Parts: sequence; C-alpha cells; structure tokens
Amino acid sequence: MKAILNILLFIVLILPQAGSAAVVDVKNIRVWNAPDNTRVVFDLGSSVKYKVFTLAKPDRVVIDMQGVRWTGKLDKKRLLGKLITNVRRGTPQKNTLRVVLDLKEKVSPITQVLKPNEVYGHRLVVDLHRRERKVKHQAPKAADKAKARIKVAIDAGHGGEDYGAPGRRYHAHEKSVVLGIAKELYRLIKKDPDMDADLVRKGDYFIPLRERTRIARQKQQADLFVSIHADSYKNTRASGSSVYVLSRRGATSERAKRLAAKENASDYIGGVPLQNKDPVVRDVLLDLSLTQQISESLDLGADVLKELGKVNKLHKRSVEQAGFVVLKSPDIPSILVETAFISNPKEEKMLKNKTHQKKFAAAIYKGIKHYVKSGRIRKIVAESPTR
Repeated sequence: MKAILNILLFIVLILPQAGSAAVVDVKNIRVWNAPDNTRVVFDLGSSVKYKVFTLAKPDRVVIDMQGVRWTGKLDKKRLLGKLITNVRRGTPQKNTLRVVLDLKEKVSPITQVLKPNEVYGHRLVVDLHRRERKVKHQAPKAADKAKARIKVAIDAGHGGEDYGAPGRRYHAHEKSVVLGIAKELYRLIKKDPDMDADLVRKGDYFIPLRERTRIARQKQQADLFVSIHADSYKNTRASGSSVYVLSRRGATSERAKRLAAKENASDYIGGVPLQNKDPVVRDVLLDLSLTQQISESLDLGADVLKELGKVNKLHKRSVEQAGFVVLKSPDIPSILVETAFISNPKEEKMLKNKTHQKKFAAAIYKGIKHYVKSGRIRKIVAESPTR
C-alpha cells in the first residue's frame, strides 16, 4: 500500500514538473552610459524569448521576457543616468517579466542575445541609441590644415562590458588603468601649442572597434590615432612595453598575431549589434592609402617606443605589426601601445599607481611630440582630401 502511495505521489508532484519548461533566472541588470547611447544588460541563467517596444508621452522602452523570474536586486540609483530616469518591473503574465525604462528622450533600441564567453554568462543586451542630431561640419581649407594644431585621438582600450585583461595580484582591470593613462596623455597634449587632443572613450562604457576609428576620423577629425592597452600573458614573468601598427600581409611574430586576435575579440566580449556592421567602413579599409598610413605609423611607433624604453623595459626593441581592427583607419597614422603587462604583479602595481600612469603618459606624449616636430604629419594633413 505504501509503495502505491509513493507512486501516486510521484505522478502528482514530479511528472507535471518534468513536462514543464524550465524557468530562466534574471540575475542582474547593469547599465553603461556612453555619450551617444546607453547600454542595458540583463544577466540571465539561459537564453530567453523576449520582445522590446517603445512608448511615447512619456518616452519609454518596454522589455518583456518570457519564461523568466527575477532573482536579483533592483538597485535603481545605480541604473539611473543621463537617459534613464526610472526603472520599473512587473509580471503582466505568469513567468513573464516586464521591465519598463522611463527615458528623457526618444531612442532607437537595438537588441541582441549573447551566448556565454570567458567573462560572462547569457546576456540580453538592449542598446538605447539617441536619435541623431544633424550637425554641419565645415571642412577646413588645405592651407588652414597645415597651420592648425595636430589633432590626436586617444583611444583607451576596452570599457564597459569589456574589462580587458585582469590583474592577478592587485585586482586591476585593464579598462580602468588605460583610461587613467589616456586622460593624463590628453591633459599633456591639450597644453601643447602644436597639438590638440580628443578622448575616444571618456568613461566606462563599451565602444565597438570600428566605431572607435569612425569617431576618430569623422567626429574628431583626428590626424593621429593612439590606442592604449595593457598586455597580458599566461607566464606572469612576461614584462615590458610594446608598440604595434597595422599589417596588411600578416603578423611580424606569432605573439603579435595572438595579441591582435585577443584585442580583436573585444567586439565579441562586448557584443556588437549586427545592425551596426557598415559595409562602407569595411570596404574603405582596403584602400591603397593604407600603405602610406602604415609607413607613417611605423615612424610614429618608433618614436613612442624609444620614449617608453626610458620609463620601462621594452618587451621588444622594434615596432611590431599585426591585423588590429582598431588600427584600420586608411588615412590616419595609428599605433597601439601595450604599456606594460598587467599579468605581471610588478607591472600591474605600476599600472595601478597614478605616478607611473603619468610616466607612461609622458613617454607617449614625448614620442608623439618628436614625430610631430619632424614635420612629416603636417605634410599628410595638408595633402589629405579626406580631412
């Protein structure tokens, strides 16, 4: 009799659950505020079905996720910013979570579900893009270009969802230390009578690699592009500073090839919406002017590498080349600086230290200054029809 009751209990309690779909946990909501967009990230236990739509008067974005339950905390203060004024959640139907974002203005949402990678689990990403405001840019005359201050676009690598390489002893994050160095370099260049500067990334938010080059070329009208990073390797004894430029024919070393693959994976970690893939940008990267760009980049890189050698040991004594996506501006000399190895405890400590950040920035600045004083860049700026 007892055995029969146990079987009946199994049928009543267990079998219905076995036939029902598993409920996905929504573990957390994170928000990253960028100048032109805001990224909202839902950390999930698994992939979900969802629907996103906008409402007006007042402006809102509604995200409905099916077969989920909320298991995290809703820290509203941490989520609010320049665009989002309030966050609300509810359950219009069983196992359906509705999140409503109250906004200050109309947006165009772009959504994607990202699979787990080495950093994150499943994610639903909602990028809220502000409606573009048309601004007329008057192109300067060739004579004015030659006299103008040389504009340097300073690109702090990674950001937002993409933390970059992690420190192993002092818990440093690449995205944070390189932003500190970039801001110090910006301060130095802004004081220089011959140069001007813009930061590609001003805060802690994600920017796709090709968008970084677009910002530098089109929005900032830059003449030079400097991307700042911190190196990492499985061997914690690896150390030293390096400078890289683009290669059209393959990497100059196996290590350069691996590093380019690692840096190019930023788009995969951060998640780049397919809607943002611009075929015009892709095609222009094949322009023949890349040949001159690479030649000038090698000269710029050599000047910067020489100065870096005065504040830190060099990992390699020559500028290396590989297929870095972020360096593919066809008409702007572009370099990628690996300041030090964040995987090396000694150099990680240097990278976290404000005094050493200033030393790295000063070295990069001196290298750029030497290149600008040579006059080569002014000839390129004066002759370029694209800037």
